[in-house]
Amino acid sequence: MTQHFDPRTVDRLSLQPAPMVDSFGRHITYVRVSVTDRCDLRCRYCMAEKMTFMPRRDLLSFEDIIVLADVLISRGVRRIRLTGGEPLVRRDVMQLVDELGSRIGKGLDELTLTTNGTQLAGHAEGLFAAGVRRINVSLDSLDPERFSRITRRGRLDQVLDGIEAAAATGLAIKINMVALAGVNADEFDRMLAWCSARGFDLTLIETMPLGEIEDHRPKCYLSLQDVLADLQKSWTLIPSLHRSGGPARYYDVAPSGTRLGLITPMSHNFCDGCNRIRIAATGTVYGCLGHEQKVELRDILRQGGPMAVDAALDDLLAGKPRRHQFDLTRPATARHMSVTGG
Repeated sequence: MTQHFDPRTVDRLSLQPAPMVDSFGRHITYVRVSVTDRCDLRCRYCMAEKMTFMPRRDLLSFEDIIVLADVLISRGVRRIRLTGGEPLVRRDVMQLVDELGSRIGKGLDELTLTTNGTQLAGHAEGLFAAGVRRINVSLDSLDPERFSRITRRGRLDQVLDGIEAAAATGLAIKINMVALAGVNADEFDRMLAWCSARGFDLTLIETMPLGEIEDHRPKCYLSLQDVLADLQKSWTLIPSLHRSGGPARYYDVAPSGTRLGLITPMSHNFCDGCNRIRIAATGTVYGCLGHEQKVELRDILRQGGPMAVDAALDDLLAGKPRRHQFDLTRPATARHMSVTGG
């Protein structure tokens, strides 16, 4: 029978582990943790229409995630983002959010969340009470029919209600919009105006070749360099000194005071400044979104505890790739974005 490690038996803080630095000198201070690969939407660029999800028994328990978070915080991680799939569809997820939120100010600077917004209305107050202060919401269209077509099943009014509820609690909101040629390319100006009027930041994202999907990715690809040039004809966009620790390049939107971010994995590689690793819902940790290089942490944690996790993380960092090698003509990995956690 597998022996599960009891995290209460070790005081991690007394061990003073070394910061996480990869072989290219990049400090890892940001971790994205997927709590589930499941989602209540089926966005066309993200996953196949008929998905096979992981058995729930294979997922990290909340206790597992908390112990991993403590290991990571002790090694210099300052920001944790909960992702999915859709994180808010996991049962009792707010128990995890509350526990991780208690680490803010005790090594952790920030706990954030990326969501599709469908469950946000019922969780917004709880997120704020737990210490979350900003969230990312995926929203690829403001047209109800188009939104339903992109997500295959979503209701725009449900997401907008969730965004409104989150804003009412005081959560800062950033809208993530994947740029899709022939799908939503005529909406960028409208979306920027909508966000600016509400005090939301907007980040546009180029489509990425992860997993097999039904749509033809090269046909949907849209360079954000071209999108930026078009937006600058109507908007005053000033290059910003703001840095979020992520891959986005920001522009201040005058005079609204909001920001436009561009995430450009295809047209403008940003890997030299990578400061992150990604933990899938099963405990697989990836050094790069676009590579299969990984370490399986779940069994290592349960059988060997934090010390074994430290050694596994060191192995991961030693092999972390310098950059992705995305090619729109073929998937960079067999796994879908929802498996890795964004």
